[in-house]
Amino acid sequence: MLRSSAAVCELGPTDPDCKEGGEGRLSSTTSPCSGHSSALLRPVSMTNPRDPVKMSEESRPRTVIFGQIVIGPPGSGKTTYCLGMQEFLSKLGRKVAVVNLDPANDLIPYQCCVDIGELVKLDDVMDGLGLGPNGGLIYCMEYLEENLDWLLDKLEQFKDCYFLFDCPGQVELYTHNCSVRNILAQLTKWNFRLTAVHLVDSHYCTDPAKFISILCTSLSTMLQVELPHVNILSKMDLIEQFGKLAFNLDYYTEVLDLSYLLDHLAKDPFFKSFRRLNKKLVEVIEDYGLVSFIPLNVQDKETMKHVMRAVDKANGYCFGDSEQRTLEAMMSAAVGADFQFTMSMDAQEKYVKSTEENVEEELMQLSHAHTDFNTT
Repeated sequence: MLRSSAAVCELGPTDPDCKEGGEGRLSSTTSPCSGHSSALLRPVSMTNPRDPVKMSEESRPRTVIFGQIVIGPPGSGKTTYCLGMQEFLSKLGRKVAVVNLDPANDLIPYQCCVDIGELVKLDDVMDGLGLGPNGGLIYCMEYLEENLDWLLDKLEQFKDCYFLFDCPGQVELYTHNCSVRNILAQLTKWNFRLTAVHLVDSHYCTDPAKFISILCTSLSTMLQVELPHVNILSKMDLIEQFGKLAFNLDYYTEVLDLSYLLDHLAKDPFFKSFRRLNKKLVEVIEDYGLVSFIPLNVQDKETMKHVMRAVDKANGYCFGDSEQRTLEAMMSAAVGADFQFTMSMDAQEKYVKSTEENVEEELMQLSHAHTDFNTT
């Protein structure tokens, strides 16, 4: 795992607790906020009795706890989603606890029950170790991984709640680095039944190259995180802010034949020379056949309901007894009565302009241009 260049083990390079190259494990008893670099570098004994991996069964929550791991690139709307979902679920009668796992998130609009800022802050790590924002976030996640006993103590105070984990936006944490995956694996051992909710901006659908990019990122994240996964196209009200969709919305939500996108890319001189590479990327995505999306506008209760049902089905919450459920609702989740096509069509009618509207707008623009030309 990536470590700070300053994090060199104080023991000799031949000591068995040292890794090759002299690197040691982070201390689980000191915080980078203390400002003492020597305290940061103390290696952790592999027989630490508080090591969360070696905790006894008695120290783990025995009841099944449900929740969501909210991830996605920076600016995709993770914090806004947590706020909206917290309010939405609270109105349905669920007790919701939001956990902020983003050490760079200083402005928290929701009621936060557990905040990683109490353990480690990105600014303190960057100042104390001379790291940039990317390296600092990786350090913070690795530090949290070494101090999972702190997280367990905090979570145990909200055993009867439904959890929303607001995670950092650095993509490398979910595609390359193992710290987040190890943290989620430990939560699973503590009887947390979690669903990864991966948010991406919906306006990427208007650019074929960007859409293929988010498909690759989503697929890589699904394989790395190893949790039930729901991919979300967020900010549906802004989907055509930077351009028009080349196909109907269901083409993007269900990830249909991607060869049509290759034809659009071939029209761009820059991407024309990369056609073989793009074709191979598309083949990888289609061979796995795992990626699909659910459209979401946090202000739209109907789309929030679709997301909630998908998440509850993924982590098994809809089959439990925490809430009063009708047989119709359980059968709907079991056999998949809420078809993806219906959700996409509803979202398209609300947020995507029809072809007739686009033609009318173009005619209006041409008419105004013609009038301006005659006036001058």
